[in-house]
Amino acid sequence: MDPSTVDPALRSFVGRMFERDSIGAARLLETMEEGQVVEVLRLLPPAVAGRAVRQLQVSYAAALLRDAEADLFVEIARELEPQHAAAIFMHLPAEARERFLQHLPERLKRDVQEQLTFPEDSVGRLMSTQFLTLRQDLTVQEAIERIRSLAAKRFPASYAYVVDKDDHLVGVMNMRDLMLADPSQRLAAVMRKEVFALPCFTDREQAAAELSKRRYFAAPVVDAEQRMLGIIKAEQLLHGVQEELTGDIQTMFGAGADERVTSSIGYSLSRRLPWLHVNLLTAFLAAGVVALFEDTIARMTVLAVFLPVVAGQGGNAGAQSLAIVMRGLVMREVPRNGVRRLILKEALLGTVSGAATGAVTALVAWLWNGNPWLGLVIGIAMVINLFAAGLAGAAIPLLMRALRLDPAQSSSIVLTTVTDVVGFFAFLGLALAFEPLIVGTV
Repeated sequence: MDPSTVDPALRSFVGRMFERDSIGAARLLETMEEGQVVEVLRLLPPAVAGRAVRQLQVSYAAALLRDAEADLFVEIARELEPQHAAAIFMHLPAEARERFLQHLPERLKRDVQEQLTFPEDSVGRLMSTQFLTLRQDLTVQEAIERIRSLAAKRFPASYAYVVDKDDHLVGVMNMRDLMLADPSQRLAAVMRKEVFALPCFTDREQAAAELSKRRYFAAPVVDAEQRMLGIIKAEQLLHGVQEELTGDIQTMFGAGADERVTSSIGYSLSRRLPWLHVNLLTAFLAAGVVALFEDTIARMTVLAVFLPVVAGQGGNAGAQSLAIVMRGLVMREVPRNGVRRLILKEALLGTVSGAATGAVTALVAWLWNGNPWLGLVIGIAMVINLFAAGLAGAAIPLLMRALRLDPAQSSSIVLTTVTDVVGFFAFLGLALAFEPLIVGTV
């Protein structure tokens, strides 16, 4: 694309916006055509372009840069931390990865490749490699001089991590303790030796829970031999967990976890259509149950009026259980030995809720149709369906976790099938059993 096609006033405006409000400017870029955004990034100073990419969704940034020239990608990658550059790499096609990787400086290439060796959901993938370490044999005065020299380069130094000669993490120093210590003392004598660290393969949800419990804003990341690899900040974990939560919400309803509002129609269809076909299959399954009782409905047409009531209540009750259990899984609130108790609790809640709502529905059906037996049938069916809804709402995500599958993967579709099939079968089956009484009362 010819750079002259990009309005200079727009480029200037975007540049000024990134100086004042990088998040707002990133949102502005997302409203523009991809080709124009690439040209804007090209004509911005590298530091500003890197700041722009840091504020964009990783998948969107990868979509923008996949066809960019290698020199533009390298300029932007220099301004990113390795874990961010690695995340963009993971969203690029294989051909683009190879094309860009060979142009990266050796140090950055090594850092990016190292990040990619960690599992996607681990703190090793998210950690920052910009951290301050000091040797334990330094004096306090030498440590202060080193920090001053790094401060000129705007190196972040809220905490200093103390390591031995082999880079094993042995302690931590906060700036207050360092400033108050005797200048001639060795760091080994004044550091805090009780240091909390996260193994590099720790799941990010577990890491977020650990930092939240301790109220830390950051923690060091170490390998199996306690060598210092990086630091993980609470805000990075929070962002990662938020993305996973939104992905879980999308997969619960059959959309792709990585789908965005900026995704192309073709990409969105490829993520949604398979689960829509699964939903269609399950809908035919529920319709098949209704077809089994076609003659019964023909003889008692009033049953058709109450079918959506039974199914709808079951679906809502099941969704409540599913939401609670999904939250418990995400927040690590479900212990391994508490699974059975949780399922039984949700099944009991469903039964009690079914009895309460079933009594009201039975009364309404009786007063509306003047038939107490029809009210009894729909009341019992409501209890059965809400019991099944509570049981399934809790069991489906727990079963998927036990099978090492994603608990959020379209759980609502499976749940809806269970509540529809059980609800229809219970209501129509009971109506068939009570048919002489229902017909005889009308």
